[in-house]
Amino acid sequence: MEYGMYYLEPVTPYETISRKMTRVIAAGRTRFQDYFIFETAAFGKVLVLDKDTQSTEKDEYIYHETLVHPALLAHPEPKSVFIVGGGEGATLREVLRHPSVERAVMCDIDDELVQMAKRLLPEWHQGAFEDPRAAVITEDARTWLETHNDTYDAIILDLNDPVGEDNPARLLFTLEFYQLVKKRLKPGGIMCMQAGMILLTHHRVHPVVSRTVREAFKEVKSYRNYIPGFFLNFGFIVASDSPGALALAKEGLEARLRQRKLNLRHLNPAFITAMFALPTDLQEAIASEQMVSTDALPFYLTEQGEAKQAPYRQDV
Repeated sequence: MEYGMYYLEPVTPYETISRKMTRVIAAGRTRFQDYFIFETAAFGKVLVLDKDTQSTEKDEYIYHETLVHPALLAHPEPKSVFIVGGGEGATLREVLRHPSVERAVMCDIDDELVQMAKRLLPEWHQGAFEDPRAAVITEDARTWLETHNDTYDAIILDLNDPVGEDNPARLLFTLEFYQLVKKRLKPGGIMCMQAGMILLTHHRVHPVVSRTVREAFKEVKSYRNYIPGFFLNFGFIVASDSPGALALAKEGLEARLRQRKLNLRHLNPAFITAMFALPTDLQEAIASEQMVSTDALPFYLTEQGEAKQAPYRQDV
């Protein structure tokens, strides 16, 4: 191995990603989380929060296109979108590419992270924060949705996995939260979300999220894509309470991409359709999952990938 400074990131207690750093850009702590930004020759800038890589400069577009566009293309004319999380601004950037969008609200609790992203991660937001259609709120997203009755054509959950019993994100993966999201959707509205890495040692992450979402929404579909910066597949979910809202064939996708003049770097109609084809072991895991995450017993993941339930105590 060539000598140098390396960032070692445990993916599980048994496997670690080694990234050779060319320079450290920033490190410290906001009110809510640790941050570390460095640069590599292969993936460019890397954003790490609480010791977990969030995205890398060279491939963030793959993750953010995958998160945003299947849902927004399924909607005939998305005009209003609410984003939970997404502090780097890249999810906001992809939402604003749809010409029908008149209002995009991004709600991330960490104002310091948002300000740092504006300064240090322009490759991610690409000016999206300055778009007149964009509104950025730095509050707790669940509290905001509970206290504001605005409704949206799409709500996008761009969240970290709830790893650890003391993780406050657990309350953004519960049945009651998904029911709240549903109340804030207009008729025909669609929710989409990042829903856990697809990894054999952590195979219950996605099934538990899917099982819980299915308790709140009538139509739920899972899909997945390989994210190079993580060296693994991530799971995603789209959901709606409107029959047929998620049914869009390859030809329909082609038409909407043309109408909206979307020249995506990664996704195309055939590939979007293929992302919804799941392997047998994942299908079986989703079908057999019984755990439903609730406010009383929100689920969390152990470092070993086990899904557990316990009351969430803020003083843990």
